[in-house]
Amino acid sequence: MPRAGFGAGERDTLNAIRDAMRFFDKTVLGRRGLLALAPAVMFRGNALAQRPPAIPVAPLPETGFQPIFDGKTLSGWDGDPSFWRVEGGAITGETSAGHQPRQNTFCIWRGAQPGDFELKAQYRISGGNSGFQYRSVERLDIARWAMQGYQADIDAEQRYTGQLYEERDRGFLAPRGTFGYAASGQKPGSMGAVGDAGELRGWIRNNDWNDVHIVARGDSLVHLWNGRVLCIFLDDDPAHRKRAGLIGIQLHITDAGMKIEARNIRIKMF
Repeated sequence: MPRAGFGAGERDTLNAIRDAMRFFDKTVLGRRGLLALAPAVMFRGNALAQRPPAIPVAPLPETGFQPIFDGKTLSGWDGDPSFWRVEGGAITGETSAGHQPRQNTFCIWRGAQPGDFELKAQYRISGGNSGFQYRSVERLDIARWAMQGYQADIDAEQRYTGQLYEERDRGFLAPRGTFGYAASGQKPGSMGAVGDAGELRGWIRNNDWNDVHIVARGDSLVHLWNGRVLCIFLDDDPAHRKRAGLIGIQLHITDAGMKIEARNIRIKMF
């Protein structure tokens, strides 16, 4: 194992010196001969250390997305009008301590039930809990505007923001920072990490607008916040996975009031 604290070029230099010392110890030149060749050995190490860095991959341009919110009306969207409105160019859901829904309620996009897609939006939350629902169904047996399915979770305290949660089904699927997996008939678990949950929390903006990007392709689901992957989930459980469904925005029941705003909502379907 290389010694901690040395870069790749420094390790190459040290290895070259050690190799040369072992060789010259066995010759008539001995270590004095090595001193004469030291500049050449150091040159080799320095040349390796000065290799140019890897060329970064440029961010992809955004292409193929279509807006699904006109910024002015709730055309194409359906939610309880006592909680949802358009304000300041954003779909706005708001509750108060004295005005709460009977269960979590959603503003649902009725334009399609996409399967493979990418969804991008900006949101801002004040208090409480919310999320972008996708590949979901409306649970009319419970109440109008109740939903079940995958959710890109959001909360004002950033405890859950970015994770994959399944509303009214399996619950926590991929907490922030994890690569989650569900096999057929098995409880979801973690296959590994995509980052440290605490460090990833630093990518989330408090009391400000955040960019969310959801990628749903086949049985693979990816959540990105402000350009950073926060979780990945692979769903191989045919009894529970969803491959198409509704999109919605959540208002969660809270003890006090909360407000969620969403704007610049656009989708690319495959």
